[in-house]
Amino acid sequence: MTVEPLPLTGERTVPGIAVENYWFRRHEAAYLDLVRHCAGAVVLEAGCGEGYGAALIARHAARVVALDYDEPTAAHAARAYPGLDVVRGNLAALPLRDASVDVVANLQVLEHLWDQEGFLAECARVLRPGGRLLLTTPNRITFSPGRDTPLNPFHTRELAADELAGLLTGAGLAVELLAGLRHGPRLRALDARFGGSLIDAQVAVAVAGGPWPPDLLAAVGGVRSDDFELATDDVDASLDLVAVAVRP
Repeated sequence: MTVEPLPLTGERTVPGIAVENYWFRRHEAAYLDLVRHCAGAVVLEAGCGEGYGAALIARHAARVVALDYDEPTAAHAARAYPGLDVVRGNLAALPLRDASVDVVANLQVLEHLWDQEGFLAECARVLRPGGRLLLTTPNRITFSPGRDTPLNPFHTRELAADELAGLLTGAGLAVELLAGLRHGPRLRALDARFGGSLIDAQVAVAVAGGPWPPDLLAAVGGVRSDDFELATDDVDASLDLVAVAVRP
């Protein structure tokens, strides 16, 4: 069965589109690092979006429940990835029993939520003792530098590393890992090639609305997930924050 891809919204990442490949691979890099925590586990992906991440987790987990609030998005994920248990629901009130899952995955979603504290409390509620929350979110310091209000109109609140750690501990979770995702050597070379920032070069084309320069399109289309690095040093300079937190 052929499933039509979800349309680009300007924010939600979908696979298989050349101009979106940088963002897709950046998200995929975090999934590939964090999936080791999902081996044999019952996993809730809270905010599954298109579904590709939940499908990746499902290769390792015993069961994946993929939850999204948007009805067309949830319907697409169910069609595109029939091995998933897809549920439409509100992240502010997760439709799961207390202590019912081993892992909650929440990648590039927290920054969209109005009640971040309430959502993290819900994650702690549905996790079994010893269960883990796997979370990524843009680093406010580099994503919207010098601002408290996000530049991205789809975001409600972005966080710095210390702010994210405070929210996690405030929800009763113990922070096991707080790291940063950043460009590896090949992407740093592309940054230099495109005026200091491959990201800014992409944004400039999107804002202008014109055709992509062939060299930029080829560079973006060739980005791989292993072009990104995950490190615990200099987290404040990272692109995305990556956290693993444990329910005691």
